[in-house]
Amino acid sequence: METLRRFALPFLLALACVALHPARVFAGAARSVADTRDPARDAAYQKLVDATNAVVAIHVKAIPDARSNETLGQVRAGSGVLIADNLVLTIGYLILEADTVEVTDADGTKVPATVVAYDHATGFGLVRPMAPLGEKPIALGSAAPVAQLDRMMIVNGGEEQTVSVATVVSKRKFAGYWEYLIDNAIFTTPPRFDHSGAALINSKGELVGIGSLFVMDALTPGEKLPGNMFVPVDLLKPILDEMVRTGAQHASHRPWLGVNSLEEDGRVKVMQVNEESPAARAGISAGDIILTVDGQPVESLEKFYRALWTRGPAGVKVVLGVLHGPQMREVTVESMDRRDFMRHRTGI
Repeated sequence: METLRRFALPFLLALACVALHPARVFAGAARSVADTRDPARDAAYQKLVDATNAVVAIHVKAIPDARSNETLGQVRAGSGVLIADNLVLTIGYLILEADTVEVTDADGTKVPATVVAYDHATGFGLVRPMAPLGEKPIALGSAAPVAQLDRMMIVNGGEEQTVSVATVVSKRKFAGYWEYLIDNAIFTTPPRFDHSGAALINSKGELVGIGSLFVMDALTPGEKLPGNMFVPVDLLKPILDEMVRTGAQHASHRPWLGVNSLEEDGRVKVMQVNEESPAARAGISAGDIILTVDGQPVESLEKFYRALWTRGPAGVKVVLGVLHGPQMREVTVESMDRRDFMRHRTGI
């Protein structure tokens, strides 16, 4: 496998260089053999090599009674990116309710790691290997200049590392069914199914996003175009120190009800209710339609979440106007901090 990687990775990176810098590469190819060495292109290639080597594999085993095992499984695999001295950024759901975490670098070295943070508001997770990794940390770029039709590299980690080139098809707000909302999510195509924690890297070798989801509507909501959603790294920069210090940013400790919902015909429809969650205790059930939050109409997931999160801190009581079958009723739900709902290793 190491031999295959030694020869395959430079080839894939060369293809990426062509895809990311076609004019520069073709212009160089037109020069005479004596002039083919281009220091600028060599430097750009090396940045891509270094960025690729900063991507690691992450293997997680959750605690046996983790609430997330039903949807994520107890054994999970994905990627992460070395972003600072011995600090790896990944997508948070991989490490949710983790029992053990192991990081594998580009050379195949396996190192146990500890969970540093999981921020529900952004979806980011941080782990710290128990021994230093030998690679250079990746440079953090910005998703702000990323535009439709830009070409990016998607890289996963570990011994079987793969590199592909994807096209950005849209940037927009993303509302997830699990009480999740972010601005300027990045959507790419063609899709990859090993997207969890994968690195989205620009032509400068900078990290601009972390892989979160496979989606069916990457271009426009409701229109079929399979792709992936990436969480922009810009959301990390203002909260990184706080995450390392406290385990999550302040905004992550907001009211949580425990409903999985979707938008349907301008209404918020409950698909599933987490067992033992605040919504379950209040009697909310699958099929209910949430029309109001404390009397405020909510016609979309975005409006529902914003209305909920502005009610006060986690633990605040909210009154939901709910259509249950043909009957309209008001249901008082005592919210909670989602982190308190998750289970943890004994003694942690």
